[in-house]
Amino acid sequence: MSTVREIMMEFADLTGLSPAGKTPRRYLWTDAFAVCNFLELHRQTGDEEYKDLALRLVDQVHHVLGRHREDDTRTGWISGLSEEEGRRHPTAGGLRIGKGMNERNRRESYDERLEWDRDGQYYHYLTRWMHALNRVSRVTGNFTFNVWAIELAKTAHARFTYLPSRVSGKRMYWKMSIDLSRPLVPSMGQHDPLDGLITYRQLQATAERDKKITAGQDLESEIADMAQICEGRTWDTDDPLGIGGLLCDAYRSAQLSVDQGSEENDLLATLLECSLRGLGHFARGSSLMSPAADRLAFRELGLSIGLRAVQKLQGLIKGDPELFGKGHPVHTKIKSLMRYLPLYEGIEKFWLDAASTENDTWRAHREINMVMLATSLAPDGYLALS
Repeated sequence: MSTVREIMMEFADLTGLSPAGKTPRRYLWTDAFAVCNFLELHRQTGDEEYKDLALRLVDQVHHVLGRHREDDTRTGWISGLSEEEGRRHPTAGGLRIGKGMNERNRRESYDERLEWDRDGQYYHYLTRWMHALNRVSRVTGNFTFNVWAIELAKTAHARFTYLPSRVSGKRMYWKMSIDLSRPLVPSMGQHDPLDGLITYRQLQATAERDKKITAGQDLESEIADMAQICEGRTWDTDDPLGIGGLLCDAYRSAQLSVDQGSEENDLLATLLECSLRGLGHFARGSSLMSPAADRLAFRELGLSIGLRAVQKLQGLIKGDPELFGKGHPVHTKIKSLMRYLPLYEGIEKFWLDAASTENDTWRAHREINMVMLATSLAPDGYLALS
């Protein structure tokens, strides 16, 4: 845990979280994992400082990424709300990615290489932030954070989903403009609807615990939409970050099933089967034998976090024989997945070695690499729902 603490306190210093900087550097994906890591440090140590850092980070994200950029002609909350209303509903307009370059304007032509460096909104980053806010609610007992997550879900769902004129059923955009008025990348992220479906269910389950504060915050129609978009799709991928995401989604789905006492059809078995195929393909490759400068740490660490989820999933399934009986198909799939656990040990060991971080590739993604390494080393803050 001392290593995790060192990593996270260095991250806090580097990004202007603590001590607070005049222009804190916020990035939504990284910050979502960081919030969960601070919550886990608080759980393991009992030190209020870490919970305070998680709450301070939430506040910074909302006041930086919920507002227009300093190099933009527009000012204020990207939702268009007044200052006072914006503070009460900081996620009502979504949240910027936090990229270095401003978004592409309407007159500029699309450049795939440049688009990776441009700001805007990503749906899969928004679902990570919904998850982080939900974790804060579950840890602190303050349901306001879950309300903000639901408000973000409703905004994102309304703007990212659309009904094509010549295709039956809704689809999703991958990237939207900062104000959510136009798509910047119209294709659909492979796992975006899956992330949305499970995250919406997670938020809805938390809302059920305090119906007074969450009155009128029902996500049933959004859940139905996502279930329809997910229908018939395949989740197979050989990307380590994508495989890790599938395994994390599988564990979240299983936790929700246990909490509610009913399994969601065969989604869990499907996710595990897709993960197995992806892992088999990835393990046959040689990317983990490449020099550090040729590897992207955060993508490998995404897989490592997912494999950590497999360990926890095994214990969860064994602990609920009524829901996951002896003949349930998940048992054989989890047994097969356990063969790949040495991968996470190797990934963590490699990126804990200081020599692996002495290259431009690590430095170019330093903060996301650091935070996801910390998550892999202490995963409960991110993985556990309760």
